Amino acid sequence: MRIATWNVNSINARLENVLAWFEAASPDVAALQELKCIDEKFPTEAFERLGYNVAVHGQKTYNGVALLSKTPMEDVTRGLPEGDGDDHARYIEAVTGGTTPCRVASIYLPNGNPIGTEKFAYKLAWFARLRKHAQGLLALEEPLALVGDYNAIPGPEDADKPEDWLGDALFQPESRAAWRALKNLGLTDAYEQVDGRAGGYTFWDYQAGAWQRNHGIRIDHALLSPQAADRLRSVTIHRDVRATEKPSDHVPVVFELDL
Repeated sequence: MRIATWNVNSINARLENVLAWFEAASPDVAALQELKCIDEKFPTEAFERLGYNVAVHGQKTYNGVALLSKTPMEDVTRGLPEGDGDDHARYIEAVTGGTTPCRVASIYLPNGNPIGTEKFAYKLAWFARLRKHAQGLLALEEPLALVGDYNAIPGPEDADKPEDWLGDALFQPESRAAWRALKNLGLTDAYEQVDGRAGGYTFWDYQAGAWQRNHGIRIDHALLSPQAADRLRSVTIHRDVRATEKPSDHVPVVFELDL
């Protein structure tokens, strides 16, 4: 099973590129983030023509997440539990079919900037909610993949210029501690397990020639339960997509599991 994650930075603005990649890469399951559209405006039919079942949790203008699967999905959950009125569309989860079913979540964690504001507090609170929910999912003892844009740079090796991110919410000690607390539940960072080399970037800013200079960061991750990590075969970062016309600032990452 090949599971992809991709922050598309507006699905309708980049639909041609996204569909071209899907036709070429043909992932079995895909988690998309930052759709920037409501459910009704998601191009469901275009993906159904490619053979995908579609589940969307959208939001006008901002946020929005989706799951696409070549097999039917069950137990679809939209929104992270215990939101207390949180209306941000940042989480969708489902069990995908196949020889061995896998529970997959598409995650768009809050950015949190600027630090010292309620936005940063919201980021850390969201991280805490995700950790609590993940703890419950791990108790199910099933293949689980929590994938998406975590807006978290795990360590200095995950940024080309870590000094440029010292004042950013993505690289604050609190953000990195929240990432470690989540992982330390017993989850495996797929890239770290398969490769782990510095330079596995998944995001390059549109500004200051970041792509041309390879000033990237690694913020798109897959955290796997032990039942999924034991079946992890490969991780592929599709860097070439960043060089296409009208690209997202993120690229797809594909995690292959022996399921």
